[in-house]
Amino acid sequence: MDGHKKLLEYCEAVLKQNDLGSWTKPTTKLYPHQWLWDSCFTAIGQRHFNVNRAQKEIKSLFRGQWKNGMVPNIIYGSEKRYSDDIWHSNVSKHSPKNMKTSGITQPPMLAEAIVKIGEMLTKAERKQWYESVFKNLLQYHEWIYRERDPHGEGLAVLIHPWECGLDNTPSWMSEMHLSDLPLWIKTVRALKLDSLFNAFRRDTKYLPAYERIDTIDALGLYSIVRRLRRKQYQTRLILRHANLSIEDLAFNSILIRANTQLTAIAREINAELPGWLWERMKKAPHALELLWNEHHQQYFSRSFNTFELITEPSIATFLPLYAGTISKKRAAHLVDLMKSRNWTTKYPIASVPKNSKYFQPVRYWQGPTWINTNWLIVEGLRRYGYTAEANHIVKKSLELIEAHGAYEYFSPLDGSPAGAHPFSWSAALSIDFIAQDNR
Repeated sequence: MDGHKKLLEYCEAVLKQNDLGSWTKPTTKLYPHQWLWDSCFTAIGQRHFNVNRAQKEIKSLFRGQWKNGMVPNIIYGSEKRYSDDIWHSNVSKHSPKNMKTSGITQPPMLAEAIVKIGEMLTKAERKQWYESVFKNLLQYHEWIYRERDPHGEGLAVLIHPWECGLDNTPSWMSEMHLSDLPLWIKTVRALKLDSLFNAFRRDTKYLPAYERIDTIDALGLYSIVRRLRRKQYQTRLILRHANLSIEDLAFNSILIRANTQLTAIAREINAELPGWLWERMKKAPHALELLWNEHHQQYFSRSFNTFELITEPSIATFLPLYAGTISKKRAAHLVDLMKSRNWTTKYPIASVPKNSKYFQPVRYWQGPTWINTNWLIVEGLRRYGYTAEANHIVKKSLELIEAHGAYEYFSPLDGSPAGAHPFSWSAALSIDFIAQDNR
């Protein structure tokens, strides 16, 4: 308990250090703006020591909501760092006036965070809280299914890797490598000028290049932003000739859980969901099963263009546990896979398995252990009754934070810290892990 007391005090101090009043930046230097799922995870931790501040964190995300319902993955603050000049969100008629945002979204963690905050309130307070955010939350889910489920099958399609939250995860990078890169990027690669571009990258000013996305990949991601911008962020136009559009496993697993939470919120305040949305949401758990590969006995993301599964394993394969709708049999398959040699590490759970050609223990989403994906998987394991496995992940996660502090990510092999520091969601979710242990 003494160790946890000190850790709690440290984690609360991290969140207060990164607190900008109504929202929290992920870290002090590298990420000075507000990110969607970062704020959701932050609020999940804040609720334990300041529930009013947690509510404000969530409501602040809706100030950047577009007229069409999209909640962007970034809302820009006053600092002039980190790609605030690449989106030009004002090219869309739907973007908010007098505010810079990105033109894409991120995993829909809002409903989960709203319900988690609701757990800390009295019944009357919870009803009032839900009523205050329901309209905005509903509009967001409507946007996802209206704009990003063009076939009406219940799976959302993403148009940029940053939308899945696992930016350079193998499924997206393998598809990007198969597509035709712009001539200027091919020239950079052919002339080996990527080291020159490294000098202009903002992230490598603060962190070693080997911990970040490969420069050629980063240029490829930037080129996609330019294309989205030219299409004024209109999904219909983007998907018409999209080289890189994916029904992402991680995003859709989180979306299914969010649908469950949205339904619970609506039920508690006696609100009705639109019939067309309800039909789409009902299809989603069945559509998720289209992403199961019988040969590999696991789930994968799927190309929207070819409708073929992208059989590159990653941490996303365990997130259907978080969705909570898969069968007990398939949940058992995933738990067995998690315990297999290629996935077993000293500090679980690696973002890709050790036998993957992409595996690098401290390169962003191509190897490291992250506290947020651990949290998602722990939530899923507990719902399926795998308490011992969940407790092990919690224990090892807290060991990392106690030993090194709230870093962005860690080596799954030896626990060495990497990425930005101090990182808000690592601190916030550690607070939630400790609270779970104390129940």
